[in-house]
Amino acid sequence: MSTLSKEQIKAIVKGNNFQSVTDVTNYLKDIFKDIIQELMEAELEEKLGYAKEERSAKNTDNCRNGYSTKTLKSEFGEVEIQIPRDRKGEFEPKIIPKYQRNVSGIEEKIISLYARGMSTRDIGEQLKDLYGVEISAEMVSRITDRIIPEIKEWQQRPLEPIYTFCFMDAIHYKVRDEGRICNRAAYVVIGVNVEGYKDILGIWIGENESSKFWLGVMNDLKNRGVQDVMLFCVDGLTGLKEAINAAFPMAEIQRCIIHQLRNSFKYVSCKDIKAFSNDFKNVYKAINEEVALEKFYELKEKWGKSYPFAIRSWENNWDVLSPFYKFPEEIRKIIYTTNVIEGLHRQYRKVTKSKTMFPSDDSLEKMLYMASKNVIKKWTQRYKNWDRVLNQLIIQYPGRLDNYVS
Repeated sequence: MSTLSKEQIKAIVKGNNFQSVTDVTNYLKDIFKDIIQELMEAELEEKLGYAKEERSAKNTDNCRNGYSTKTLKSEFGEVEIQIPRDRKGEFEPKIIPKYQRNVSGIEEKIISLYARGMSTRDIGEQLKDLYGVEISAEMVSRITDRIIPEIKEWQQRPLEPIYTFCFMDAIHYKVRDEGRICNRAAYVVIGVNVEGYKDILGIWIGENESSKFWLGVMNDLKNRGVQDVMLFCVDGLTGLKEAINAAFPMAEIQRCIIHQLRNSFKYVSCKDIKAFSNDFKNVYKAINEEVALEKFYELKEKWGKSYPFAIRSWENNWDVLSPFYKFPEEIRKIIYTTNVIEGLHRQYRKVTKSKTMFPSDDSLEKMLYMASKNVIKKWTQRYKNWDRVLNQLIIQYPGRLDNYVS
């Protein structure tokens, strides 16, 4: 599409006494109306096969039959246009379809604003201020409901047969359910494929954490095509370990070291946290598991009597804290923390911070899905040094990646 030259723009400015932005908008509104009118006249001319002033060229028993008035909502506000008609009523303009009254792209704007965390009421007020279009909060909600089929399709889409790493965690919200305000958790799974790229595999809204719920999530992943996962990176979510073992018995589980440290700090006095934390660095930065255990028992000897629960937590969970010791630095950086999913949760909190409560599970799912789409668009880079990471995984998990790497 061609644009106006500088000289043409200067001529427009010179020929019009613009005094404000409103004057410019009104001018554009008139131009917009004229262009739409001409396009419809051209469409009818093509349909009938002759121009208005060329009756002699008429080769049809159909003819023009006046106009009907139609008010359109546009980016310039409301515009009244004249829809040309034909005698037989066969003409249906393509530029403005028969029942369309909104040509502003307003629905896309509403969905975009909703995805950024604006409430339905605030969206209605902003559209009125910017475009002079009055849309109720209920109408905004109905418009955003149109993406629900898209969400269901996304949530049921086929997945890749194998993922190298899967990160899992939950974020909590308040939702109204049959007149009561209930706690809901949005459980999120991020997968890293064999090419080293991240993707959000799904979002599940549930009431509470349990092995039964997590097994449902695991089975959903399997039903959508996931056959194998090398390693799940998780926080200490209730029932998750049992569910993973049941659905993917060959997968290893790595508990987030950072979460484990935070949980330990709950049992440690403020005056000792710094020293306690520094001592633990020798444990989780050890070159292998043997050295890590040696450093852990030294730490237990020093702090065990003062903070037995902090130490016991590491002993009870050592089987899911220790897998990363067999890997080099490139892989340890990926799996020792669930930062990737915490970063996603930060994006969710940005768009939901104005929401003290959601009116329904569907409303919560809509907002998280749209926020997820915006995040996924930015995930264009694969993990650093992925060739080295993949070679390590091929050796550590013999035979399991052979059919998926060239």
